[in-house]
Amino acid sequence: MKEIIVGLLFMMVVKNSFSQYAGPAYPEYTGQDLGLTYTTATSSFRIWSPTAAAAELLLYADDAATSSIRTIQMEKSNSGTWLAKTTGELKGMFYTFRVLIDGKWSDEVVDPYAKAVGTNGKRGMVIALADTDPSGWNADVSPAFSKTNDATDAVIYELHIRDATISPNSGAKHKGKFLGLAEANTTFNGTATGLKHLQEMRVTHIHLLPFYDFNSIDESKQLDNQYNWGYDPLNYNTPEGSYSTNPADGKIRIRELKQLIAAFHEKGLRVVMDVVYNHTALTTKSNFNQLVPGYYYRQRKDGSFSDATACGNETASERPMMRKFMIESLLYWVHEYHIDGFRFDLMGVHDIETMNVTAAALQKVKPGILLYGEGWTAGASPLPDSLRALKANASQLKGISVFSDDLRDGIKGSVFSLKERGFASGDSTKTTSVKFGITAACPHPQVRYATVNYSKKPYAVAPGNVISYCECHDNNVIWDKLAISNPAASKSDREKMHRLSLTILLTSQGIPFLHAGTEFLRTKNGVENSYNSGDSINAIDWQLKKDNSELVRYVQALIQMRKTHPAFRMTTGEQVATHILFDESALSGTIAYTLDGAAMKDSWKKIWIGFNGTTSTKQFQLPPGVWKVALTQQQPPQNSSVKVDRFDSLILYQE
Repeated sequence: MKEIIVGLLFMMVVKNSFSQYAGPAYPEYTGQDLGLTYTTATSSFRIWSPTAAAAELLLYADDAATSSIRTIQMEKSNSGTWLAKTTGELKGMFYTFRVLIDGKWSDEVVDPYAKAVGTNGKRGMVIALADTDPSGWNADVSPAFSKTNDATDAVIYELHIRDATISPNSGAKHKGKFLGLAEANTTFNGTATGLKHLQEMRVTHIHLLPFYDFNSIDESKQLDNQYNWGYDPLNYNTPEGSYSTNPADGKIRIRELKQLIAAFHEKGLRVVMDVVYNHTALTTKSNFNQLVPGYYYRQRKDGSFSDATACGNETASERPMMRKFMIESLLYWVHEYHIDGFRFDLMGVHDIETMNVTAAALQKVKPGILLYGEGWTAGASPLPDSLRALKANASQLKGISVFSDDLRDGIKGSVFSLKERGFASGDSTKTTSVKFGITAACPHPQVRYATVNYSKKPYAVAPGNVISYCECHDNNVIWDKLAISNPAASKSDREKMHRLSLTILLTSQGIPFLHAGTEFLRTKNGVENSYNSGDSINAIDWQLKKDNSELVRYVQALIQMRKTHPAFRMTTGEQVATHILFDESALSGTIAYTLDGAAMKDSWKKIWIGFNGTTSTKQFQLPPGVWKVALTQQQPPQNSSVKVDRFDSLILYQE
């Protein structure tokens, strides 16, 4: 808890430069006791509702009781807060709040700061957090992912908890649950699945799609056909009940999530939590809005809720109490659950200052924590672009990375035009966009920015500013995109395109990011936005791993090569500009470049990489010297040139 207080003190000394966007001039509460403070002798409940004329705490015997067993009038306290103190043991009871504003009582709502909830997150639960710790939890530590914890040493693997084990061939006992993914040695016909597979892939960070309590699943039914990615937040500080074995008991979902995290840590894997502070599932009926109408959300000039998220609302991170909530929530996940990183959904909605203050507080508590997000929005926001954490402002973000959609769509074609091809599938016009991605959006004298697909100038100061990727849960997976955009291509050629895509990604500078199953040609049967498409579309079919074992081994080798050779993991913009040399005589539809390994203290003194995104074999001229072939069993070149097959790549090195 000491670390949380230190982080909050840091937050509070930062001057708020957003006074014109700060919303109503309500008093800011700076204490750290919002929500429930529990002991066996007393329990205190504090909410922030500065416009309320009265407030009530309602206690329930269980999460489904139709009426409360006790209603307590809360007392007005300092800085817009209301406080209720009780004596005696309340453990196991449930609670809600309601407030009187403008002569009307609000709906009963769950505590925004609730750490435990019952079924469907409708009521907070009184617990002692120590009761949720699995055996050995106090000894759990985050594994190191490199000697220095440099961001570019990370290899991220994005995964949905249910997808990983829900298939009949997952080998997991607790299918679709926290516990299923915590099972250490699951197999299918002798092939590793689930957690064992993640360990085999040699990645460093597992990015788990939202596992806070979200709104779209009816936890009371636990039906097999219920499915959602979880980007509809309900309770930010408690785990999702549908992933637990008993959603009615808030302690169980917490303990089982901790078991999963401990299992990952034991296998050397760090955990990244996907967080969605940019909007809430509910708007007027949300607990935030019921307690303080309008405050936590941005509004248009006409007073309506603005909607840069395309989800009905956007939160106002620049307002002091929303900023406070975000930072306290993130620090709580790090402290209580040992989380190793956060991915911020639609980070471009949030203001730069909040993101930087947040990053500083988190880095103070956990050096090496990985922070990254989407540097865009889904619509216009009333907060000016210059103040928001957009991709174009990446250089202003301190220790926070942004996704490179330039590289993504350069490799495979625009996600907004299904039939558009990318460099890896035959479109030579995407060549510069791929070079932009190879250099991690850092300044480079050989990149012609006018022909980059989206960004017409570099936006990164260093490679660690950028997440390099070519697919994620959104839009079509690579295998489906290649089928849609190349309908005449043979399966063999599409396999080559897929392999080329992953080779470009894992040899580019920046922080590589893989979507689960890409290493064995995962398909979603052409469904582009599978957020609620069910298990028939989303479940990982582990038979594909067996069918495509050669590609799995190749991706494993690429990851290991990247981890072994620092030339693929440059840390400064100066290194990128100086130690990457593109061959400007390379033929149209191809890319060739050399990495100066010696300058990066790499055992490979020079590394040459050639990509051929065309439909025919191409010849490349090599720099002088004796070259050896990496990763494949191909014969080393015997002269100053080498041929690379269509939709293929070649990596050479000099010792």
